[in-house]
Amino acid sequence: MRNMAKSLKVLLLTHKFYPDLGGTEANAEFLAKAFHDYGIEVHLLTWTQQSGSKVFPYKVVRNPGLKQLLAEHKWADVVFENSPVLRMSWPALLFRKPLVVSLNTWLSNEDGSKSFPAKMKYLWLKKASSVIAVSDAIRQKCWPAAVVIENAYNDDLFIQTVANDSKPKSFVFLGRLVSDKGADLAIEAIAQLYKEYREANSDTSQISLTVIGEGKDFEKLKQYVIDAGIKQIVRFEGSLTGDKLVDCLNQHQYMLIPSRWEEPFGIVALEGLACGCIPIVSDGGGLPDAVGKAGLVFERGDLQDLADAIKRLLSDKVLQERLRAEADAHLKAHSSKVVAKQYIDIIKSAGKNKIYESNLYIA
Repeated sequence: MRNMAKSLKVLLLTHKFYPDLGGTEANAEFLAKAFHDYGIEVHLLTWTQQSGSKVFPYKVVRNPGLKQLLAEHKWADVVFENSPVLRMSWPALLFRKPLVVSLNTWLSNEDGSKSFPAKMKYLWLKKASSVIAVSDAIRQKCWPAAVVIENAYNDDLFIQTVANDSKPKSFVFLGRLVSDKGADLAIEAIAQLYKEYREANSDTSQISLTVIGEGKDFEKLKQYVIDAGIKQIVRFEGSLTGDKLVDCLNQHQYMLIPSRWEEPFGIVALEGLACGCIPIVSDGGGLPDAVGKAGLVFERGDLQDLADAIKRLLSDKVLQERLRAEADAHLKAHSSKVVAKQYIDIIKSAGKNKIYESNLYIA
């Protein structure tokens, strides 16, 4: 990258950040790095007080006081909110700075009602130069005028290392073990199919499930597995991260994402696809966007529809080949490089092109 006479200065606001874990935190870190690598000067403000051991190449201000908050807003050319953070973003009005807001989750309640903070966020979005939604589902429900930029996945980490015909295991679930994520639906569907296949004297070797994750429902799920007599086909791996997670995903052919909650997007689907898994996802929220044409969709919360989708996938090799053929283009569209460029283009436009072109993200 060539040196620039003057870098655009971006103040990135995020409610939570490293060492907290979660999608919002990961997205903030991804964008801050992308902006910095491009040549944008980044200051990141967060309410997360713990600093952890990681060192960042950009300024991180934790739990800023009023004086520092005002100083940072005065410094910035553009203010970027990683989801609305009103207690940190309001000075943008005082200093009349361009505001870009990313919507990473829903603003209203599940029943469509709006809390007072949600109403304030809707008013705030009217002040933004640009609003970004991480899925078309978020755009439609929250801010129809938003630009859709779907989430990226970590394409340096999540890669396929085992050929499809060499994967020894069938289904995997990755997520918190709570009702919203539907781990119980995944286990019950596998139990139902295992029983059907046994009664029909069919091959049961493809009917197994690995559960990755932790949560308050673990003991209940474990007991269900025992009571249903399926200990031999359901394995609990606990929480896995990094290379261990990638290695585990690569052992599996299919991924189940049966969320009852309407997920805003669903990066886990991209991570599974990148490791060679065909995803089956519920039809709520942004999950259909996350799999595109590379996965199957079933009716959210419908156990029988999930079981039918699994049977359809297992019995149709042509369908499997078609879905796998769609994965490469879908993953390329969600690569870090492609997604970062979309954000940078909007940031540059909001900053009235104060930054010179960089070669980094030019194809």
